[in-house]
Amino acid sequence: MRANLAALCISVLTGVGVCSAQTAPQDAVTVAARTQPEYTDVYCSGFVSDARVPDEIRVISGEQSDYKIIFGHPEYVYLSRGEDRGVKVGDRYTIVRPERDPGNEWFQGQNKLSKAAGTLYRDAGQVRVVNVQPKVSIAQITFSCGGGGWMQRGDIARPFEERPTPPYKDPGPFDHFAPVSGKPVGNVISSLEYFQELGRGNIAYVNLGASRGVKVGDYLRLFRYQGNTTEWASQKLKGYQYKVYGFGRTPTAYQWKDLPREVLGEGIVLNVSRNAAAVLITYSTVPMYTGDYAEIE
Repeated sequence: MRANLAALCISVLTGVGVCSAQTAPQDAVTVAARTQPEYTDVYCSGFVSDARVPDEIRVISGEQSDYKIIFGHPEYVYLSRGEDRGVKVGDRYTIVRPERDPGNEWFQGQNKLSKAAGTLYRDAGQVRVVNVQPKVSIAQITFSCGGGGWMQRGDIARPFEERPTPPYKDPGPFDHFAPVSGKPVGNVISSLEYFQELGRGNIAYVNLGASRGVKVGDYLRLFRYQGNTTEWASQKLKGYQYKVYGFGRTPTAYQWKDLPREVLGEGIVLNVSRNAAAVLITYSTVPMYTGDYAEIE
């Protein structure tokens, strides 16, 4: 919400056009009505990389840069590589930039887990080279991501690569009492736009990656334990799972490990790095929080 609001304010001040091809919010269309994630889901999901993304090509600036601080579809930007380095008219690039949550930790241990997973990169969109000069080139923005997906000086340009678009699994009744799968378990460490509360249609980043067997198209089940107070947003009281002052208590002090887990929803993996994955949440029963658990189904 913070990132969305900032993007709106900047857009109003600068008059930057936003790509008209953006799709409707995920909640506007049921997942069952589609066979696979939409283009925006796949190419605007962002990613977490434990390896540094090469940054030898950068967005230098763009037209009307005397007053513009961000650039969007269908404007022109200047890239820091030209004819002397082999750039040709028609070359396509994906624009990304490294980011971090500007807020504090949303759950205990978040910073440590996020650092171990790698650097979060935001997808800003795509450009196509329309004019090549000796040292620089001019590219038109052909696709812009929503929210904070504007382009700005210093953004990284990488040669465009197709991303796989995984199919949704056959719809069926959601198992609220799904047993433990026995497969690797991780945490939701962050999300696109840094939402702390998540639901269907949001992108979550989990610290489960290729090194633990995750691949594009896999489904992850999200869950939590009663008695877990690591998600600060939910403002839980200590011992709430067996007592609430003025509303009763049990004779036994039950701990999280003594009670059934609460299955919250599930999502499909859109992209994977060695230590993390971007997951599109396809079903949710209640709000989810960063810090909740995820397991491979």
